Amino acid sequence: MHGRMIHGKSKAGELEEKSQKYDVHGRASGDRIFNLEAIHAVDRAGLNKRLLDALEVMPNVSFFFHHKLTGADFKNNRAWFEQTASSTTVADGDRRAPEIEVQFDMIIGADGAHSATRYHLMKYAQVNYMQEYIDTLWCEFQIAPTAENDFAMSPNHLHIWPGQEFMFIAIPSLDKSFTCTLFAPQSTFERLKANPSSLPSFFDENFPGVSPERISLKDLMKQFTNSPHLPLISIKCSPYHYDSSVVILGDAAHAMVPFYGQGMNAGLEDVRVLFGCLDQEMLYSPNLPDTARTERRGRALAAYTHQRTPDASAINDLALRNYFEMRSGVTSPIYLIRKFVEETLSKYAPGLGWATQYSRVSFGNERYSDVVKMVKTQGQILLGVIVGATILGFSGPMGWWYKQGGPSRLLDAALNMARQAKAGLTR
Repeated sequence: MHGRMIHGKSKAGELEEKSQKYDVHGRASGDRIFNLEAIHAVDRAGLNKRLLDALEVMPNVSFFFHHKLTGADFKNNRAWFEQTASSTTVADGDRRAPEIEVQFDMIIGADGAHSATRYHLMKYAQVNYMQEYIDTLWCEFQIAPTAENDFAMSPNHLHIWPGQEFMFIAIPSLDKSFTCTLFAPQSTFERLKANPSSLPSFFDENFPGVSPERISLKDLMKQFTNSPHLPLISIKCSPYHYDSSVVILGDAAHAMVPFYGQGMNAGLEDVRVLFGCLDQEMLYSPNLPDTARTERRGRALAAYTHQRTPDASAINDLALRNYFEMRSGVTSPIYLIRKFVEETLSKYAPGLGWATQYSRVSFGNERYSDVVKMVKTQGQILLGVIVGATILGFSGPMGWWYKQGGPSRLLDAALNMARQAKAGLTR
């Protein structure tokens, strides 16, 4: 997807859509956009199957499905699992899943937001933990292909219907359908459930062009009724490890709301950082004594926690802020002006290293915490330029200022401030 497509109505009441490209360096030609950067929508179930297929051919990997972690002793490296696919009858007549004990060197807990590994980790490490449900539920819809078996909208955009307090988005799929999601406060869902007949008018007022144009009224009602209305959770915790025996990553360590599309990316980056820390300790040296290997693994896990904690916290916060941007900011004049200025500097003065926050997060490999610092610095520079322009505007006639080369001088000042900021950040 090369950019966002913002849907709404014009002042004349006509349906309209406006494209906002992700990559300022891309080139457009007719209906096609040749971008250097794009975000990719990937089917998670398909990706899981590909990963399982790749693991299956590895001789040192074994699968044990239907095993539920029920207990762990991270000091003596023992864990207990219920074999949930089978059950036995115990003395009192109840049927209970048999339990097995496993001795381990290290457990990597990648078991999601409601992680059992994290639950048992908290019994051993002094874990600071924060869990927050935001006042937003989500519900999934589908836009089917057209009668000609084609996409109902541009397949190269993330489609957004911003609605201030709520939002509707659509993401293209390979079968030429769109997977759509309604995000709204819980009170909105309760009101619509209590009065389902108001759903068509709600969509017509807030998400023009969705129904009946792309989803029939019958399907809209059916999908809203049959699809679950699910909460969104944000989790922060630290540390991510205990000694040399256990470490958590992905949603188990930092579940986030989905509005930056970085949840899975952050989890995959956890893997890269974790194994980078393990490699740095040369953990796999063949002649390394067991005690030395254990000590090095402990140092590697501590280094992983130290590096990833501020980054995970940063992307958690950025994801939540991006929800406010997507549902209302994308149409804000202030947002559009800042986006234009930052993209202009990125395009015409690339040596400054200037880029939008979204570009840094989605298309770069910068640490999330560094992105926050850079964006803050850019914002301070732009604020200084705006204040300077305001002072100049009030200190004399604007016509005289323009004749004296005011705009070019203002741009030069911004460029100099950006160079100084970059030099300060790289020192």
